Amino acid sequence: MKKLSTLLIVAVLAFSAVFLPGCSKPTEPAAESSKPTESTAETISTEKLEGCMKGITLNVATTGTFAPFTYYDENGKDLIGYDLDVISELSKLLGFELKDNTIGAMNAATITASLAEGKVDVGLAALCATEERKQVMNFTNTYYDSGLILTVNKNSSPAELQSVEDLLSGNYTVACETGSASHLYLKRIGVNEDNIKPYNEGPIAFSALEEGKVDAFVQDEPGVAYYLKINQDSNLEMRGEAFDKGNAPYAIAISFDVCEKYPNLVDVFNLALEELTNNGTMAQLEEKWCK
Repeated sequence: MKKLSTLLIVAVLAFSAVFLPGCSKPTEPAAESSKPTESTAETISTEKLEGCMKGITLNVATTGTFAPFTYYDENGKDLIGYDLDVISELSKLLGFELKDNTIGAMNAATITASLAEGKVDVGLAALCATEERKQVMNFTNTYYDSGLILTVNKNSSPAELQSVEDLLSGNYTVACETGSASHLYLKRIGVNEDNIKPYNEGPIAFSALEEGKVDAFVQDEPGVAYYLKINQDSNLEMRGEAFDKGNAPYAIAISFDVCEKYPNLVDVFNLALEELTNNGTMAQLEEKWCK
């Protein structure tokens, strides 16, 4: 019955396209879904945080499509970015290992469904802890606060598109990443469904706007800023101020299934994130990837 309920929730989320990038506090496990059993539950001792997860292996996944947080380097094979460095620092501090010594890459909808179904233990991909997601997975505290931004093509987009509110006043086609916080936001503010053009990956949406196939693109501000930084000959530009701040901060997603085995895993990760913040590591990563 528990499995059926979880699958139903996952199906609703997929249908509503609300899988991706806020939260400032970790969610409590659902009463039935994350209740540990006496035979399998193992509390992680945090008497000494360093190395407290030695001997534990986690199946970690990301997307590889959202620079500067998670993307492939120039060789097209190695995953790099802010999120990859965060999980590396957490592993160094806590002592856990990665399954098969690697981080799996999958699209946003798949990573969220895999977390909900317990196929993945941890998801780190600029994920936002939406209320819908909290029904099927746990989240840590926020590790990076973001906002959304309207992006247009300087040559082909209508001149009157100066802010996200303008999308409501005309027949404009707006791109977003399928299942992202921007997708959810556009629906929430009442943009006509027929005018929303979701793409499976952010880079494809950027290309569509560059080619004039859509009038605008709503995406997380850090991702747009990075795109413009590395594509200085781009025809794109941000318009207006960042919006929906505080509603789309990034947090680490942790499956209910792995929390059944390690009931205090969210708390352990929160303690580790606090330590990395206090010792300056998080600030160094932000400077490295987001400035």
